[in-house]
Amino acid sequence: MKTLLLLSILAALAVAILCYESHESMESYEISPFINRRNANTFMSPQQRWRAKAQERIRERTKPAYEINREACDDFKLCERYAMVYGYNAAYNRYFRQRRGAK
Repeated sequence: MKTLLLLSILAALAVAILCYESHESMESYEISPFINRRNANTFMSPQQRWRAKAQERIRERTKPAYEINREACDDFKLCERYAMVYGYNAAYNRYFRQRRGAK
């Protein structure tokens, strides 16, 4: 009987601790997490947006070889599974490197 009383007190204490809501968690309700449509594009000026798009195009053109190989391997399911065990370099060599050498 004593253990049952002790367990119920511990359970009540655990519920009180876990369900306590501090005022810090209420701060998120004060500020709306969403921005209206009119202000959505004001984070970046048009010049910054253009510069970001240009940099993205440059990054896409000048990808390293390992990233191109990894993307090719990601598109082929067997290669992706093999890569999870042996790594992307070994998987690319097994599934794609042989085909290039045969051409």
